[in-house]
Amino acid sequence: MALVNEHFLQLSENYLFAEIAKKVNAYKVLHPKQKIISLGIGDVTQPLCPAVIKAIHEATDEMTRPETFHGYGPERGYAFLRDAIIKNDFQPRGVRLDSSEIFISDGAKSDLGNIGDILRWDNSVAVTDPVYPVYVDSNAMAGRAGICQDGIWSDISYLPTTAENDFCPALPKRGIDIIYLCYPNNPTGTTLTKAQLEKWVKYALKEEALILFDAAYEAYIQEDGIPHSIYEIRGAKKCAIEFHSYSKTAGFTGIRCGYTVVPKEVAATTLSGQRVTLNHLWERRQSTKFNGTSYISQRAAEAIYTPEGKQQIREQIAYYMENARLMRETLTAMGLTVYGGVNAPYIWLRTPGKSGSWTFFEEMLYATGIVCTPGAGFGPSGEGYVRLTAFGSREDCLEAMERLKKWKL
Repeated sequence: MALVNEHFLQLSENYLFAEIAKKVNAYKVLHPKQKIISLGIGDVTQPLCPAVIKAIHEATDEMTRPETFHGYGPERGYAFLRDAIIKNDFQPRGVRLDSSEIFISDGAKSDLGNIGDILRWDNSVAVTDPVYPVYVDSNAMAGRAGICQDGIWSDISYLPTTAENDFCPALPKRGIDIIYLCYPNNPTGTTLTKAQLEKWVKYALKEEALILFDAAYEAYIQEDGIPHSIYEIRGAKKCAIEFHSYSKTAGFTGIRCGYTVVPKEVAATTLSGQRVTLNHLWERRQSTKFNGTSYISQRAAEAIYTPEGKQQIREQIAYYMENARLMRETLTAMGLTVYGGVNAPYIWLRTPGKSGSWTFFEEMLYATGIVCTPGAGFGPSGEGYVRLTAFGSREDCLEAMERLKKWKL
């Protein structure tokens, strides 16, 4: 008799964005002529930059010739990309890494969901709240989250990250084994200073905890003094694994490529007290359950580190951040309370009055034809907020703001 993994049965029926799509489709049936503007799901809209397109074409041509054809690649990723990552993403920030500590993947989401494979099922877990749903759901699938009641998991420690604490979560009041941090933050669009991040590293070192640091939006940081990597903090290589994505940095949502950094110094403990390095365990996991990212995708990623690629990526990021500025200033002028949009492509909007997140989502959709993301879908502390993304086209962004200004809130 085959038995199901019953942890899956406790998950909500639909993933957050699937539930949004379901409600939007229902709206389309009732309003087939209305143009819907999505400021909800954070998918990019601008085409791949010329340097990336050129690299894709060249890599594709290589696959047509026997002498340059590439089959299975190394599970860690090709050396040309790992070396480019170290040279461009870390060395300029004073971070020293070895290429064997870089693992190329098909995106940060996959690795964030799979990293639990090398960690015991009964580790205690803490997440900032609100939080990217994958952190909680993947732990629920593994049995670490406990029982879910009214959207709250019994074995997850939720660390409120709200306007009331200036979006800087307090350290856990008890010892925690695994801590998820995402900065610049999804969904709030806020950041931590170096001093604030140092407190987390000190806590992890003291408790022998592991920080899983999601740096998917670090390329959007505009202000000085904001860490782009947790490894800018002394001691972090002993307690942190860092996840990066090219999805938002270079528009790779349809290409799929990212990378994870697992320093050789970072370790976890067996029940007998033995410290085990996680770099080797992650390599073992990847070589067993992952066949590597495609050669073409890795050549495409390498291209963003060329001089022309860097310039083109900066221009693309500036495009989205200008959208964020327009959104932030328009909404503020309307008397609404907004956060984010300065060092991240997300606007975190407090719903007016006492409107619930899903209620406001539907009110906005039916009044304006604009899709947002209900904050409650990101955790208990997300109630009373919605997330807007700056990844749309400039034309849609401007039209959306005009529609909102005409909406009698």
